[in-house]
This record gives sequence, structure tokens and C-alpha cells, in this order.
Amino acid sequence: MSTPESPASAGLTVDVAELADYVGAELGPTEWREMTQDRVNQFADVTEDHNFIHVDPERAKDTVFGGTIAHGYLTLSMLAPISQGLLNVTGAKASINYGSDKIRFPAPLPVGAQFRGVGVLTEVSPVAGGVQAKATFTIEVKDQPKPALVAECLFRFFT
Repeated sequence: MSTPESPASAGLTVDVAELADYVGAELGPTEWREMTQDRVNQFADVTEDHNFIHVDPERAKDTVFGGTIAHGYLTLSMLAPISQGLLNVTGAKASINYGSDKIRFPAPLPVGAQFRGVGVLTEVSPVAGGVQAKATFTIEVKDQPKPALVAECLFRFFT
């Protein structure tokens, strides 16, 4: 097994031919980022989901959440930059996000909160033309006991 490069975000850079050697590798954490109301509003506009719990801070103050929260699917979409920063597979001619096996939202991601991603490479198996990797990613929220998201993500790397 060769030693992977470790960028500042504690991600894994590994050649596709050696990826299976890294099953169990911890990925991350990323840097902390803030979930902003502007990002939530933009997501609401794009998805046409304007539920007040996401876009109306005054009304949302009177809910169990005490303020606006990110859409679950917005939180899920943050896995794109998080996963790309934490798992960099070289030597593949192409790669795709193949889907997810399990997605859970254990706690909300409040607007104004800091969040970051961590992961574990949990499985690598051969598929026609390459390999499929499964990684479990978690979006943690600073000073919150439960994560906002835990997802088992599938990626295919074609050689």
C-alpha cells in the first residue's frame, strides 16, 4: 500500500488501482463552513420549495427549531463539494456519483450554524469497466450532539 497524499482537509488522494487497500480509511474533516440564509433562499428558489421553516426567519422563530433551517436536500447537496474534497481518486478515465444506499437527517442544520464533513471509505468492489466505492459521509454541526446528515454514497470509477 502506498502512502496517500493528505491535503489540508485531511482528504484521501489515491490511485483507482489501490483504492480497495483503503477500505476503512477515515476521510476528513473538512473546514467548518457557515450555512447562510442567502444559500437557503437560493436553494428554495431553484427547487420551488418555499416552506416558511426555510425562508421566513421571523415566522420560523416560533417553531420547535427556533429559526430557519436548511432544506434536507440542500444539506444533502453539500455532499458534492464535501465528498470531492475528501476522496480524490486518480487514474480513472471517468467517475460518476452512482447514488446512495441510505440517507438520514438526524438533526436540523440551522441557518447561521457552522458545519463540516467527515467520512469513511466503507467498501470497494469491482463493476464492469472499473470499481464502485461506498463511503459513509456525515455532516456535523458545530456544538450540536447529532449530525445534520449521514449518507452512504456510491461512486463509480471507470478505468
